Amino acid sequence: MSSQSSAKFILASSSPRRKELLESINASFEIIPADVEEDNEGHDDPEAMVRFNAALKAGWVADRHPDRFVIGSDTTVHLDGRVLNKPRDMEEARSMLRRLSERTHVVYTGVSLQNKAANLDETFGIRSEVTFNRLDDATIDRYFEIVNPLDKAGAYGIQEGTDIIIRSYSGSRSNIMGLPIDETKAMLERLNLI
Repeated sequence: MSSQSSAKFILASSSPRRKELLESINASFEIIPADVEEDNEGHDDPEAMVRFNAALKAGWVADRHPDRFVIGSDTTVHLDGRVLNKPRDMEEARSMLRRLSERTHVVYTGVSLQNKAANLDETFGIRSEVTFNRLDDATIDRYFEIVNPLDKAGAYGIQEGTDIIIRSYSGSRSNIMGLPIDETKAMLERLNLI
């Protein structure tokens, strides 16, 4: 992450995973987390929900920095017509992993790039599918020893303890982490932001 003087854009998120993914493509950015109330209800259209939240976050920061490019992003897990966002506590995290056990679910991420002065507002959504191993209580305990589930949609992350919980996935791995980096990179390159 760079200082504002050399940063090409702002990331409207304090997510360490999104920061790490953007750093992996040598992006020059600064972090200003958006202070917004996300729409996290059990949504009929989870992709629309994450696109809305991504645009909400980017818009909040862009309103305060109208001459800057701002990226907002939002990720959710969807299973059986319900969204699984960040768990409130360890009990809910454990309940989420029990529900995901031996099932295939969908991970949706929305990405929004805004610049008020340039009248730019681009938002897109990406989906990936993840199939879990069978998770008994002992396996969940072992997973929680190495991963903090409370800051992750669906109470898990694909980048740590993967073999413990994940049988397979299809689509973008970085999308499952919280930012589809190939699509984001293409958007940033098109606007000469990297």
